[in-house]
Amino acid sequence: MLVQDVMQQPARAVAAGTTLSTAYQIMRTHHIRHLPVVENGRVVGIVTDRDLRFATSALHPTPFPADASVEQVMTRNPLTATPRDPVEEAARLMRAHKVGCLPVVEGDTLTGIVTVSDLLDAIIRLTGVARPGGRLAVRLDDNPGGLASLTAHLAGARVNIHAILSYPADETGTQVILRLDTLNTQTLAETLRREGFDITWPPEKPWSR
Repeated sequence: MLVQDVMQQPARAVAAGTTLSTAYQIMRTHHIRHLPVVENGRVVGIVTDRDLRFATSALHPTPFPADASVEQVMTRNPLTATPRDPVEEAARLMRAHKVGCLPVVEGDTLTGIVTVSDLLDAIIRLTGVARPGGRLAVRLDDNPGGLASLTAHLAGARVNIHAILSYPADETGTQVILRLDTLNTQTLAETLRREGFDITWPPEKPWSR
């Protein structure tokens, strides 16, 4: 999945000379929390609702008046993404730099914006939880053919796979999360355990031992 699949487009943006009060009103009207700042077609900054509230707050060392420009409080030269960046790279960048959004640019042109909420939507789509079905988690050793063997057993049980995600479980194994087109994952898990698979979800029933 790419950034272009989840980004908001077109992105609402403001000019550097826009007042803080106008920028805040735009955010409230459109229920958004981030505004790219654009000059001569290029993204030169980003301003958030938090920036605006703090800039005008009595807690600020020198509070700005409401008619100050966003240029005075924006974050300059913000991190950006491109439409064809993988969503996981966008998530890594946002997490590493502790930012809540990335303007999406094509060359110098603003084409959209991707936020934490958009990435959460991407996770929902990637994991297949929006579709009816069940969840199965399996720990596989890091050996060739492990995943192929698992999917072959599922095919033999005539169970369709909606989504597969995996991540390192430890130094020698991989945790595989599957969304399946069956709600009867408990029976399926018991069958796979008898076949030698290390099923971590659903948990083993006491009476099945």
